[in-house]
Amino acid sequence: MTNSPTSRGRFGIHGGQYIPETLMNAVIELEEAYDRYKADPAFNAELTELFNSYAGRPSLLYFAANMTADLGGAKVYLKREDLNHTGAHKINNVLGQALLAKKMGKTRLIAETGAGQHGVATATAAALMGMECVVYMGVEDMERQALNVYRMRLLGTEVRGVSAGTGTLKDAVSETFREWTNRIDDTHYCLGSVMGPHPFPTMVRDFQAVISREARAQILEAEGKLPDAVLACVGGGSNAIGSFYHFIGDEGVRLIGCEAAGRGIDTWETAATMSTGKLGIFHGMKSYFCQDEYGQIAPVYSISAGLDYPGVGPEHAMLHDSGRAEYVPVTDEEAVCAFEYLSRTEGVIPAIESAHAVAHAIKIAPTMDTEQVIIVTLSGRGDKDVAAIARYRGEDLHE
Repeated sequence: MTNSPTSRGRFGIHGGQYIPETLMNAVIELEEAYDRYKADPAFNAELTELFNSYAGRPSLLYFAANMTADLGGAKVYLKREDLNHTGAHKINNVLGQALLAKKMGKTRLIAETGAGQHGVATATAAALMGMECVVYMGVEDMERQALNVYRMRLLGTEVRGVSAGTGTLKDAVSETFREWTNRIDDTHYCLGSVMGPHPFPTMVRDFQAVISREARAQILEAEGKLPDAVLACVGGGSNAIGSFYHFIGDEGVRLIGCEAAGRGIDTWETAATMSTGKLGIFHGMKSYFCQDEYGQIAPVYSISAGLDYPGVGPEHAMLHDSGRAEYVPVTDEEAVCAFEYLSRTEGVIPAIESAHAVAHAIKIAPTMDTEQVIIVTLSGRGDKDVAAIARYRGEDLHE
């Protein structure tokens, strides 16, 4: 099974280009440029060099021996995207898009960010490549991710707070699209996930697919076989689709996306799109979205700023429809417990986003045979989350 989109980026019924006419020229220009450069050996060699010499790839596939022994079931391996430069998987996509933007003659990058990791990665690439950079971030997220706001400003990026709506990721995306509409000549929108209008879901997927390309080769070398399951957290879904992509054709490998259930899928305080969402159109794509009783995009909640997006990328929606991938809700409490568990057990502090996948691994590993193998993608490191988790546990800790 392969997941090549049809014309205008359709994944089954999902995807497409639902955008105002004022953006069509920019999107067409981007699509044509990506189609040209993705097959260009010189472009790919330059990107690979950036991955290896700047971002620190390949990332480790680490056997979590303590966790495996403690859980008493399947072997658990961690794909360590937290070890990348800037501390998350986001740098994979950003280096690809920034390099492409330079080839297109753009001098300015704009981006949205939730937890701040995509914003930091974009600011980093802009500094490296001598480009101007503006990042939009919800004011709610700016407060709970103050460290990343300072990092972006330190890198020379202007961070603009977005107070509209819920002041979180969806509102930052909306504001960034609005800015792009007003200034397309010199500006590239470096979108951070596998969402939005075509070609973004495909392009971001392709840049993030380095995760599963490496993991597939690494697990074959380590175990002599493919994994029984691959787990990754899902907001918009870039690290998950990157983790899944090179395993999609291997039907014996379960693909499990772990969504942010917040305070529970039976409450309004959730961001678990696959569990609670409905088909809709938003941010330039058709997919599943959390909606209220009137069909409007619903406010969502998660302890994780990076997962509190009310939709999911169209390729994930297709994988859900076909049954090729499973999507499970994980609550705040389960994620926080997993955050603390992995820190104590393996000496690895994961991002709270990644902890959602760790939580589900803790749940399913003991039910599996000791010869079976799980890969869990650690999408990022948890330094940014320590103060927030401390406050969640009742300790008055501030950066």
